[in-house]
Amino acid sequence: MASLIDRIKRFAQGPQGQKARARAEQIARDPRNQARIRRLLARVRGGGRRH
Repeated sequence: MASLIDRIKRFAQGPQGQKARARAEQIARDPRNQARIRRLLARVRGGGRRH
């Protein structure tokens, strides 16, 4: 039985994995999504505490 990592690698190298990666890169370039990620990271790191 293939390990989880091996299965992920196989998926990433296939056509569906390439398509998913391209879509993720496109989403990551969107400035609105970048702002959302920055806000989320600030909250996780404790920089955006709300009381």
